[in-house]
Amino acid sequence: MPPSFSLAVEPAPGGGPRLRLRGALTLRDGAALWQDLGGAIAGHGDVEVDLSGVDHLDGGAAALLAALAAGHAERGGVLHYTGAAGDTARLLELYACGRDGPCDRGAPRQPGLLEDIGTFAVGAVDTTRAILAFLGDLAVGLVQAVRRPRTVHTAELGLLVERAGTDGMPIVLLINFLVGAILGLQGAIQLHRFGADHFLANLVGLSVVRELGPLMTAILVTGRSGAAYAAELGTMTVNEEVDALRTLGQDPQRFLVFPRVLTLLLVLPLLTVVGDLIGIVGGLVIAVGYLDQPAVVYLQSLQLAVGFGDVGTGLLKSFAFAAAIGLIACQRGLATRGGAVGVGRATTSAVVVVLFTLVALDAGFTWIFSLLDW
Repeated sequence: MPPSFSLAVEPAPGGGPRLRLRGALTLRDGAALWQDLGGAIAGHGDVEVDLSGVDHLDGGAAALLAALAAGHAERGGVLHYTGAAGDTARLLELYACGRDGPCDRGAPRQPGLLEDIGTFAVGAVDTTRAILAFLGDLAVGLVQAVRRPRTVHTAELGLLVERAGTDGMPIVLLINFLVGAILGLQGAIQLHRFGADHFLANLVGLSVVRELGPLMTAILVTGRSGAAYAAELGTMTVNEEVDALRTLGQDPQRFLVFPRVLTLLLVLPLLTVVGDLIGIVGGLVIAVGYLDQPAVVYLQSLQLAVGFGDVGTGLLKSFAFAAAIGLIACQRGLATRGGAVGVGRATTSAVVVVLFTLVALDAGFTWIFSLLDW
């Protein structure tokens, strides 16, 4: 098979030969390249090799060119490679490391303040555009789901509920119990100084049911399910599985997003109720073990202090928290770019944004409920 390159020899103004290489320089033709080019430069001092006609250069051929130049230099000559452009020039520069200059690159330039501001502004615009595109797709998908409910992929709903609900139950129970116990202990220490032990149930019950139960449960679900959703969808995005779904005529919103959001809307309120109960039990343990208060006194005070309205406010928060966790995690996952590093960055971003949103929603609900005197 003839080589994929050609070598032309021309006279140079300085008296030495000028060589022109054209075509593709690959390791497959390494023997021919070594023989032809080495024979052309033998016996000459200063030789110029024009690479402007080279349209492809691989690493093996670049190593041969570097070796020819080094060997010619040992014989007292100079071999110049000129005319290289693009990837050819970059590859030759890489293989010339240590021969034409130092291998160590200079320290990267630190961006200035204006550059940082510009980078942040561009990133904010791109993020806003991605969020608006996601909301638009979500609205279209929601309309289509209402028109054709069977197009929503509910086959894996049971598995999603198991992963988000049943598998997360132990940690939800443990954390809410500890939160209720810690709140009860701190409250008991202060209330006991004023002889107000019987108000411990009011403190623990209202705090857990209205605030800490829904919020702590949502934070735990964010760390488990929210991060998992962002990582799963991010991996599918960088692996082009989401593009494959679109090619097959499937809407990613109805196939991936809706089942996960629906799962959290079903699971998080139930986990919140269980977390409220176990948090109240944590306060009961402190009342009985630290204050020597009969359990019946604690439960009677709890019954008088906590009503269905208090439980309802916590459940209302949990529905909003569930929608926020599902939508933000899925949006960050579908917006993932940049391979494995991008998946990690998207997961971290999803968790941070969701946690901020949960606290902001909780503050907003609390302010609204205070205005309505709920």
